[in-house]
Amino acid sequence: MNPKRYLFYISQDYAYGILRPLQFAIRERGGEVAWFLEGQEVSAKFLHSTEKQLGSLDEVFAYQAGATVFPGNIAPTFLPGINVAVFHGFDAGKVDKRGRNDHYKIRNCFDLYCTQGPESTGIFESLSSKPRSYHVKQTGWCALDPLFSSTQTVSDTRPTVLFCSTFSKRLSCAERLYNTIKQLSQTGKWRWIVQFHPKMSRETVEKYKSLTCEHLTLVETDDINPLLHQANVMLCDTSSVISMFLLLNKPVVTFDNISPGDHLSNVSDENELERALLSAFGKPAELMRSIEAYGQQVHPYSDGLSSQRTLDAIDYAVANTSTLIRKKLDILRQYKMRKKLGYWRF
Repeated sequence: MNPKRYLFYISQDYAYGILRPLQFAIRERGGEVAWFLEGQEVSAKFLHSTEKQLGSLDEVFAYQAGATVFPGNIAPTFLPGINVAVFHGFDAGKVDKRGRNDHYKIRNCFDLYCTQGPESTGIFESLSSKPRSYHVKQTGWCALDPLFSSTQTVSDTRPTVLFCSTFSKRLSCAERLYNTIKQLSQTGKWRWIVQFHPKMSRETVEKYKSLTCEHLTLVETDDINPLLHQANVMLCDTSSVISMFLLLNKPVVTFDNISPGDHLSNVSDENELERALLSAFGKPAELMRSIEAYGQQVHPYSDGLSSQRTLDAIDYAVANTSTLIRKKLDILRQYKMRKKLGYWRF
């Protein structure tokens, strides 16, 4: 295996934006990156001409990466090198069918968790066995490096609301708030930017697209960072993008959030929405103190160097694989993974 070679294993288009800052840091250090695209929900059309794609698992094994990086929850455990989890977002409080937080599941897939802040670091460390079967290193989230290093200027100075919503029908507020947002956008009081999760139903996307006017724009993009900078206030439901906006010290109004804290302005009645947004634009002092305290726990880094810390963590994990005990073998999950990949060599 070559410790200077890294494999990026992705299954969703939004993973490009998550991993490209890490790719930049790897290249700065003289390393090499290859991408492997798994499944039908990720498109090679978003690859840049300078980026290398491996088209099969045979090519992956021939590449012999020292580390494979996953912006996801599960991973095949039979690839060369160590498996590194860098997450596809922040903890949004979502739970599985058994009521367990889906962000903090140990699926015996990873050798290294690159955590985002004290909150996630502490939880992953507490879940680890003694002796450990994985490393935990607090690095910050590589996806946010461009967010904090951006020098973007905002040309449209109108007060702006960024409306985001998750795709889950159980958690999404997009349909419930459609008429309210339609009414508020038509007043011209605020500029509205609408951006949905890539898995949002096309029917809902088209409904909001029909509201397009001088005061409302629907944006479909794999890079939400510029939109976060443009907006003054976010309106959302239960999504990890909330944390990204809060880390810029900007208020978020949520609708029926499943685990609202003092750092959010949460409402459950459409009639309260305009009042809550007005209040958020004023940045109440108590709310802003709660937002700052939340950021220190979730992601205390604003230096744009999380990718560098991630590479240091990977170097450490590669050099210390012998200190880990063997993971429990999840036969069913790995069988399903092999079946999905159509790979049966051992």
